[in-house]
Amino acid sequence: MHFHRQKILPAAKSIKEFEKLLQTSYSYIILLETHIAQLQSLIRLAHRHQKKVLLHVDLIQGLRSDEYGAEFICQMIKPAGLISTRTPVLQVAKKKGLIAIQRIFLLDTHALSTSYRLLQSFKPDYIEVLPGIIPHIIQEVYQQTKVPILAGGLIRTPHEMNLALEAGACAVTTSTRKLWENKLK
Repeated sequence: MHFHRQKILPAAKSIKEFEKLLQTSYSYIILLETHIAQLQSLIRLAHRHQKKVLLHVDLIQGLRSDEYGAEFICQMIKPAGLISTRTPVLQVAKKKGLIAIQRIFLLDTHALSTSYRLLQSFKPDYIEVLPGIIPHIIQEVYQQTKVPILAGGLIRTPHEMNLALEAGACAVTTSTRKLWENKLK
């Protein structure tokens, strides 16, 4: 079962948004940009609110997004999962029992082909496809990889969220606050 059937994975871009998400009914939340010195207290705070944090490792200021940084995050910070564009980071996360989410940017056909080659050597738990507003690409990536898909990027309306979900995404990641309150069927 994906994220306890949670169809929206809200992403906080600031501490203020993160604190707002702690007051919601979401079980899983994404923390995008933060500073390494704030991580431990933010994750502890989330745990006190029964929230599971998916941490975007590439956006942590003061931490190098490599295997050593991932080891530190897994051992000292202990989020529920890591999001990264870097496969070695996700390999560490998976080895440590965290959810590993490979973020891929599909800018053109070359980027798509490169992503497929990368995903042949490593199977993350989820693939976050950006932009997530191209339903037929969501279907294609899933058919090619058989890895559950998260749709993110440029999704601005409830209709676009539903299109991504109908195309096969198991959830939508969004930092658009008005979509966090959207009720999906």
